[in-house]
Amino acid sequence: MKTFWHWTRRALLALVLLLIAYQLWLLGHILWWKWAPPSETSFMGLRREELLARNPAAQLQYHWVPYEKISVHLKRAVIAAEDDKFVDHEGFDWDGIQKAIEKNQKKGKAVAGGSTISQQLAKNLFLSPSRSYLRKAEEAVITVMIENLWDKQRILEVYLNVVEWGDGLFGCEAAAQRYYRVSAAQLGPAQAARLAVMLPNPRKYEKTYGPRLAAHAVRIQGRMQYSELP
Repeated sequence: MKTFWHWTRRALLALVLLLIAYQLWLLGHILWWKWAPPSETSFMGLRREELLARNPAAQLQYHWVPYEKISVHLKRAVIAAEDDKFVDHEGFDWDGIQKAIEKNQKKGKAVAGGSTISQQLAKNLFLSPSRSYLRKAEEAVITVMIENLWDKQRILEVYLNVVEWGDGLFGCEAAAQRYYRVSAAQLGPAQAARLAVMLPNPRKYEKTYGPRLAAHAVRIQGRMQYSELP
């Protein structure tokens, strides 16, 4: 029995040390990315593997642009569509989370997430699209790190540069070039609103951009003037 508890304690200690090491690994990347552009995110790695399985010559489309070279219309549109309390919260929109829970309970399935831009960025950088309580807990930890180590402008800058906008398509520059043949700096209000409403399911909406999504883009464009930028 003593031997059993001895090895149990050792195993638990090893697990704790591994968990601490992983958190330090995350922290190191977040500190580095405070100034340096991410070369690849977790989502990019997953999508690259999917693309290569279909076509060995496939490549991701991803090109980093600094904050000042991103259209102000796109910044406003994404905040209006994804997180209208972005500049005020500390990573979590508790009212939005509560509303999402109530909506999901009413529908009997997950139809709303309530995630902020900071939470979405945490997931994109380090995690996967899968849903579980463990992944959600890790997302929360990473969100706290990001919110405490980066300012809001850096969070929005990285998000707009790494978020998925189509099959193998990442970041606003690649999206602007793909859909409108212009740079991210040249996007107008209508173009920005259309890109913003694609974010919940970009690989679906790049193929099927129907009347309901178009109407949503019009609503977002009408709300963009109220978006507060960092």
